Amino acid sequence: MAVEAVESRTSVRVTDPSVASFGPAVALSCRECGERFPLGPSFVCVGCFGPLEVAYELPAGDPEALRRRIEAGPANIWRYAPLLPVPADVADRPNLNPGFTKLVKADNLARELGVTGGLYVKDDSGNPTHSFKDRVVAIAVEAARAFGFTTLSCSSTGNLAGAVGAAAARAGLRSCVFIPHDLEAGKVVMAAVYGGDLVGIEGTYDDVNRFCSELIGDPLGEGWGFVNVNLRPYYGEGSKTLAYEICEQLGWRLPDQIVVPVASGSQLTKIDKGLKELIALGLVEDRPYRIFGAQAEGCAPVSRAFKDGHEVVRPVKPDTIAKSLAIGNPADGPYVLDIARRTGGAVEDVDDERIVEAIRLLARTEGIFAETAGGVTVGVTRKLLEDGRLDPSLTTVVLNTGDGLKTLDAVAAGPTATIPPSLDAFRAAGL
Repeated sequence: MAVEAVESRTSVRVTDPSVASFGPAVALSCRECGERFPLGPSFVCVGCFGPLEVAYELPAGDPEALRRRIEAGPANIWRYAPLLPVPADVADRPNLNPGFTKLVKADNLARELGVTGGLYVKDDSGNPTHSFKDRVVAIAVEAARAFGFTTLSCSSTGNLAGAVGAAAARAGLRSCVFIPHDLEAGKVVMAAVYGGDLVGIEGTYDDVNRFCSELIGDPLGEGWGFVNVNLRPYYGEGSKTLAYEICEQLGWRLPDQIVVPVASGSQLTKIDKGLKELIALGLVEDRPYRIFGAQAEGCAPVSRAFKDGHEVVRPVKPDTIAKSLAIGNPADGPYVLDIARRTGGAVEDVDDERIVEAIRLLARTEGIFAETAGGVTVGVTRKLLEDGRLDPSLTTVVLNTGDGLKTLDAVAAGPTATIPPSLDAFRAAGL
């Protein structure tokens, strides 16, 4: 039996979920009114226009047995397949197998910042296309397969474009992705090299996103799966795996504090969702944790709303070197505010100068070359510690979501000295 996609704005027919196998996923649920809809390429509630997310019937029973099952799984996100909207055989399908990246115990950085309770960097630059976007795209690809899409697409500030291009190539799908015309050269090359179509749009990311929303309702977009539009509920679930991995790598315990970069805000909201799921399943002890959002001062609509005590996030025009976070109208901004306030966290921002300082600090202390988004999280962590809003005696995890090789223009660096090939010249250089 087949069911029509609920307001999918395409004519794609959705295979019955029992056949397509979305694992424990049972429906799409509105985050505002709670109304449920069939699993399909839908992203907006037809009743209240709230965003949709995946609802589950998660495995019940012995937490220890589930923990052993996860630990026996592959060293990538598919070890958590029982908690994701993917088929049981997902690990055997052609995909990029992202995830299970390093959780680096950052003792040198901790000493520099005065952290005594344990500081960790979750370094997602080790993913196949060197950013956390590989996680979310991997889930979206499985949904695209289930719904019969033939083209994978997205609006992107850079990292997502590369992740979609690579994942589509591996899955045997066509890709066509859209980016602002002025992205960093490294990200443009990485998005283009996989052989799909790459289209630069004159304008900001928000202009690109609006264009994609128009395309999805046009016959030109027939059969297209936009990972962050009509596949967004599934795509977002990939960020939960960051929460799963952090807790498993900490010995199945919650971090006390976690600092997350905020662009659309989806990553932060899904990390919170993942932590709550682990608690509900009995895989970690139920105790308080605090989530902090990090933005660049040149694009800080959520930080501004948090500081002003507002519930609504007012759009801004981005102007920052942290282009991967340059979303002036973040879809999940209000939910980020809710989570920061509920958990006792905060949303803070730093200027471009402090972003570059933080990139250098992380590189100098831990040998991790972060892209500008990582500079934002480290810079905000430092600022929160200086202001007394982060407790230095607690276990703290900071996210680095991408590789600094993608944002080389942000950091000026070069040889300490250039000398002739002689010992005398080396001595004269005073090194």
